[in-house]
Amino acid sequence: MPNAVTGDAARRFEEACEHAEISPDTRERLTRAKSSLEVAVPLRRDDGTLEVFSGYRVRFDDTRGPAKGGIRFQPDVDLEEVTTLAFWMTFKTALLDLPFGGGKGGVAVDPKQLSASELERLSRAYIAAIADVIGPETDVPAPDVATDAMVMGWMAHEFATIRRGHQPAALTGKPIALGGIPGRSSATSDGAFHVLEELRESVLGDLDEPRVAIQGFGNAGAQLATLLADGGYRVVAVSDSSAAVHDPEGLDVAALRAHKDEAGSLEEPPSGEAFDPAELLALDVDVLAPSALEGAVHGDNAGDVRARVVLEVANGPVTADADAILDEQGVEVVPDILVNAGGVTVSWFEWMQNRQGGRWTAGTVAERLEERMLTETRAVVEIARERELKLRSAAYVHALERLTAAMDATGTVALFSGR
Repeated sequence: MPNAVTGDAARRFEEACEHAEISPDTRERLTRAKSSLEVAVPLRRDDGTLEVFSGYRVRFDDTRGPAKGGIRFQPDVDLEEVTTLAFWMTFKTALLDLPFGGGKGGVAVDPKQLSASELERLSRAYIAAIADVIGPETDVPAPDVATDAMVMGWMAHEFATIRRGHQPAALTGKPIALGGIPGRSSATSDGAFHVLEELRESVLGDLDEPRVAIQGFGNAGAQLATLLADGGYRVVAVSDSSAAVHDPEGLDVAALRAHKDEAGSLEEPPSGEAFDPAELLALDVDVLAPSALEGAVHGDNAGDVRARVVLEVANGPVTADADAILDEQGVEVVPDILVNAGGVTVSWFEWMQNRQGGRWTAGTVAERLEERMLTETRAVVEIARERELKLRSAAYVHALERLTAAMDATGTVALFSGR
């Protein structure tokens, strides 16, 4: 089944089902995506040649509202990956009680091999290929890996051109000038910081300046490093795809961010000492924050983790096999569907802003994001305590029970049970 949930996502879903009060219909409906689209995305290169890339858009579930999920440009994007990510988005939006379902999309391309004009043409071609299945009431894309506000601006403009009308609520994560919202670019890291702060006493005790290592120094990881350094944590190590930097006394995060912006990598850092990026996961720290791609912590390296807490800023950075090992070691894993939900929450704000025709201030966005993240973190903690579950299972159970309430409300269960 090409649109079925497999791998770690399926394992975690089945585990959550054992602890949640759900109907058989819900369990069956959440085993596969509602719709999957594979498209050819043609790109005219700058030298005049034509190259065709594979593109995807999956709408996993839309019971609670239009599908919501990002678009990524990565060489290894395929239908299985996009389906899994759309599944996670379904749970993430339910966990945060947003009026959305789950979706995801992507193009199998290496964006580093594209010029700026080629990237724009590819972005527009992808939207042209999927325009029939997206929109404010059906499926609302957003940025993801290797896509940003500028890419969303191109896509939003292309969609408006195709539909012959301005539809800003069709995509989120746009530039402010095109209907974007303040705080969207930092929303993932802001939300992650709120979650960690809420859990700080329970998972870290009264530690003074907890030591943090961050794998992935892109937008989310770098901004999180700043928030942590300013919030009483000691950021002792960071890494990107090419280098890693360590200083047990604490890194100069501002200097590293300036260097990364100018040089494009952490090589030859102005603060700390360079070391092997593979060694970051094994550092003796209090918090490990994997903020890059999926599967960073797996069965072969989970035993090396010495952190007390793993904060999943990326999507799926800890595999199910690694979960079991970390659990045996007493490591608390704070799940991705909670930690990185700040991005989709602020996307919801942007979607509402666009539909209402108003403008939200940065202060309003920040206040409402913090309120939503803290409310749902506390709910997850309470479920974990009452049902004696790990935080990941509790988060999935919380989301699953909201999903089953919506699915059962469609009437199917009542019809066939005689109620």
